[in-house]
Amino acid sequence: MELAHFDVADDLDLRSTVKGAKTPVTVGPGESWWSTRTPDGPGTLQLTRRSATSIEAAAWGPGAGWLLAQTPALLGERDDLDGFTPPRPLLDLWRRRPFRLARTDRPWDALVGAVFGQKVQTFHATRSRRALARRFGERAPGPRTAWLLPPPERVARLGYADFHRLGVERKRAESLIRAARELVRCDEFAGWEPADAVARLETVRGIGPWTTALVAATAWGDPDAVPVGDYHLPNTVAWALAREARATDERMLELLEPHAGHRWRVVRLAKASGSAPKYGPRLGLRGDGLHLGS
Repeated sequence: MELAHFDVADDLDLRSTVKGAKTPVTVGPGESWWSTRTPDGPGTLQLTRRSATSIEAAAWGPGAGWLLAQTPALLGERDDLDGFTPPRPLLDLWRRRPFRLARTDRPWDALVGAVFGQKVQTFHATRSRRALARRFGERAPGPRTAWLLPPPERVARLGYADFHRLGVERKRAESLIRAARELVRCDEFAGWEPADAVARLETVRGIGPWTTALVAATAWGDPDAVPVGDYHLPNTVAWALAREARATDERMLELLEPHAGHRWRVVRLAKASGSAPKYGPRLGLRGDGLHLGS
């Protein structure tokens, strides 16, 4: 085990910051765990808030050193708030629960989560992701029972029947298998400019703007990512910013335009403020899939 301590702002919301990276598991307001394949090998990271301004990081496995070096980015230290003004309707929320945008620099992990998030609710996507790791991945190092996602080369050898057992239907399964075959060195994208990596990802059939926006937000902490094509998100944003219960992607983008450069940050705030009133049809086909995971 390797240990390190990090200083943070006393108003940092650790749960909101790290949870925004999707992959880490948050345990209460002051503890998070993350298991992943690093460039140096498998590793597990535990973050524990020890005081208002101190985070203790413990790491296990061959990737422990990489995870400790990545911790500042996971805590949002590379996030730049310059030019950000919270929308007036969300100002009080921002003052109560400010957060930073984390980045994992693990695009493969982010891509698996985003593809599994197509067409289904977040709970079902998370369950399938865990099942994929448990069935085809390997046990993560460290004291906590956790499983690593299989690497792209392993997923490339799977077939639809393997995913069917995980509760993943053919379209999502084939999209991920295709991505694994065409992007075997997906994690090399971590060193690319996000725009270039997104453009490459979108050359894969079944990977569209909704999916790549989530990858960019998770892997690179892109503050301006907007998942266009989500079924619920336009309504959530319109309700938070304009008290409009229903909206289109176009209306959502119009409301977010004044916050260009920080639109994902505003989306995160809107989602934290609560959902729009629910009525009418529950499902719809939009963008590169049917997305209920917002």
